[in-house]
Amino acid sequence: MFADTHVHLNSSQFADDLEAVLDRARAAGVRRFLCPGYDLESSRAALLLAARHPDVRAAVGVHPHDAKTWNDAFEAEVDAALRARSAVAAGEMGLDYFYDHSPRDVQREVLRRQLRLARRHGVPVVIHNRDSDDDMAAILDEEARGLHGVLHAFNGSARLLEAGVRLGFFFGIGGFLTFKNHVLAECVRRIPRSSLLLETDAPYLAPHPMRGRRNEPAYVPHVARKLAALLETTIDDVAELTSRNYERFLGENQPGKAQG
Repeated sequence: MFADTHVHLNSSQFADDLEAVLDRARAAGVRRFLCPGYDLESSRAALLLAARHPDVRAAVGVHPHDAKTWNDAFEAEVDAALRARSAVAAGEMGLDYFYDHSPRDVQREVLRRQLRLARRHGVPVVIHNRDSDDDMAAILDEEARGLHGVLHAFNGSARLLEAGVRLGFFFGIGGFLTFKNHVLAECVRRIPRSSLLLETDAPYLAPHPMRGRRNEPAYVPHVARKLAALLETTIDDVAELTSRNYERFLGENQPGKAQG
């Protein structure tokens, strides 16, 4: 049994065939899904999906692309969802200096505000990072100590590997691992096995041999198979290991865990 720990079931790309997508995933052995929000509308959609499907859980937050849309009303909705435990994690949050769709100072401030919300409610965080390794590592060192977190779509960055291990974070391993000559394949053995999670980031980042297609959670086994080969173990062992890790990632999100 696999867990897809980052899948945008709330994307418009799944609007016409979501039930079929979930059926294909379950048939492939993917039985747990974490659906993160990336703006206010998608966070609301993630909550609705989690309420409708017992095997789907929601995270709520704002992606760095949309950090400029964060305001007090948005924050109040995220705060309420985390307090009510209708969302099990905060995010997708982070920094993205590749596209710079939101000003960098706004990205940094909104990341800090979301990390503080997560700390207040004792929930894990889902972190997006692109071309912002130094600022990300510094902010996480200042704001995320003691939090559970996952470095989503980890791409093999040495700086983030060091920071993630130091903080006890998890690493979301997805399609990058299957790309020919990708640096992630060289460094994945250095990630503690207790910190490995599987993800798709569907509908984005389809793994080999599905590149160029819409990604789906049913493709998790392609990543798991590659990870098993690199770790010199079996795909069943990878499924068991990463499923246990997923439960540990969410393990602190229980009633009474909120931090004053």
